[in-house]
Amino acid sequence: MELTFGDIQETALIPLAIKASETSRPDARIRDVKAKEIIDTLGVDVSRYDPFLSHEGVVARTLMFRRKIKELLKKYPDAVCVNLGCGFDDKFSQVDNGRLQWFDVDLPDQIEVRRKVYKDRERCTMLDGSALDGEWTKQLPKAKVSIIIMEGVLEYFKKEQVKTCLNMLCDSFEHGYLLAELHSPFLEKHGKHHDAVKHTNATFGWGTKSGAEYIPLEPRMRLVSEQSYNDEMKKYSIRAKLFAIIGKNMNNRLAVFRW
Repeated sequence: MELTFGDIQETALIPLAIKASETSRPDARIRDVKAKEIIDTLGVDVSRYDPFLSHEGVVARTLMFRRKIKELLKKYPDAVCVNLGCGFDDKFSQVDNGRLQWFDVDLPDQIEVRRKVYKDRERCTMLDGSALDGEWTKQLPKAKVSIIIMEGVLEYFKKEQVKTCLNMLCDSFEHGYLLAELHSPFLEKHGKHHDAVKHTNATFGWGTKSGAEYIPLEPRMRLVSEQSYNDEMKKYSIRAKLFAIIGKNMNNRLAVFRW
């Protein structure tokens, strides 16, 4: 592996550090051997990207996204799945049912670095592509249902960019589901105090109180469900239970849309 610290955007270090840290625990709730391998190879101290609340949040969202994808794949086992803005995430190995077609899509510079640690696999292909331009979707096979996953992506978009992205998805895929991580107006305003992101140069974009606020931007979509990460986090610690009370409407959510 020829990865260096400079190869990784700082926001990508956060989930990587957390997944690696969790994988090292004897009672790990999620295991991501590739994340641990990448962090070990970098040989740098990434502890500042692994504070308690962010750690619990990444574990929660990993479990929640995995659960929802598997649920949809039971209904649509031959779906085309797209991890849009994939970074170094490897959901394919977590949910593969032996039938789906999976595409890991990100900007060219990110895919170039990703190829240093991943190879294309049977039914799992990496593609250059932007969430704001649907040109890359022409390379995908046609499917009755497509499942688009956007974890840790839309929270950095401005409202106009969110609209562009949603319009592109509905234009490019005839029928589909979007599994998206959404964040709150509070985080949009106070993101510089976020326990992990404050260590990067990233800034949060448009925050919403509900995924219903997405619908006027793309009326072809319907909001199917929305669940706070608090629901998963509070299962594991007193601190997370307290945060679920104090920060009831502050945590990120998994929203599911269909069209």
